[in-house]
This record gives sequence, C-alpha cells and structure tokens, in this order.
Amino acid sequence: MPTLQIEHSIRSFDAWKAAFDSDPIGREQGGVTSYRIFQPIDDPNYVIVDLEFDTSIEADSFQSALRELWQQAEAEGLMADSRTRILEEVEVRQY
Repeated sequence: MPTLQIEHSIRSFDAWKAAFDSDPIGREQGGVTSYRIFQPIDDPNYVIVDLEFDTSIEADSFQSALRELWQQAEAEGLMADSRTRILEEVEVRQY
C-alpha cells in the first residue's frame, strides 16, 4: 500500500489543522484510504502526515495536486519547507 509522506513547517498547528480539515482537494475522492498526523515531540511548528492509497498512481496524482495547493499556502506564510515522498512498505513486524 503506497504512502504519500508529507513534511513541513507550520506557523500554527490549530490554523494548519483547520485548513487540513477543510479538505480543499478532497482526500477521499483523490484515493486516500487513511491518514496519520505526527508532530515531533520537541517541535510544535512541524507536521508529518502519512496519506495511504491503494495505488502509486493515485498517490502520485494527489502529490501533484498538493504541490499546486501549497503554492498559495506558502505564499501566505501558513507553511514552509514542504517535502513529499511516496513510500512503499517493505516489511512490518509487530511485537
């Protein structure tokens, strides 16, 4: 299951979360099957988001749509230093 991992600096978690929750490009319609949001324990102004997809084609398409959306958010100073990568899980072990 491909995962689109997103990382970026944010100005305010509450403002970022409100924008995320507004879902401006439609996660479900774009093929997202689930997501997880992380923050470093020592940096409240940084987020990491994992979006899971059924196919890498869906993940790649969504990544392109996000980059277009982010141009405006970065211009407004709401976020910066955005990075994305598409990951494929190769092994999982639970203890």
